Amino acid sequence: MKKPQRNGYARIDRVKEQVMRELAELVRTELKDPRAGFITINDVEVSRDYSHATVYYTVLNGDRAASAQALEKAKGFLRSELSRRITVFRTPELHFEYDESLERGMNLSQLIDQAAAEQPVQD
Repeated sequence: MKKPQRNGYARIDRVKEQVMRELAELVRTELKDPRAGFITINDVEVSRDYSHATVYYTVLNGDRAASAQALEKAKGFLRSELSRRITVFRTPELHFEYDESLERGMNLSQLIDQAAAEQPVQD
């Protein structure tokens, strides 16, 4: 049985939000790798024991593969900086995954627009 949440907001959610906020700031200001494009942190999932965090990101104005390499190379640096900025028992190991939901949404929107343009509206 789950423990009731105080104010409906679990500690893990607060940690997730803080990790996301701090990583977004670190990537924006501290990631100096020229391969990295404009990386946006979209979401973070933190394991229950705080040992792992999956970071979902997108890349605007840059090469997706090169940005992935830059993030992978900077993983240790980002984790150590994160440990200085947040207070948790264990700083999570970072796992980066490209978030394809924006691309899928744009493709679906284009397909819908194409279908609407091809089909005459019938009364």
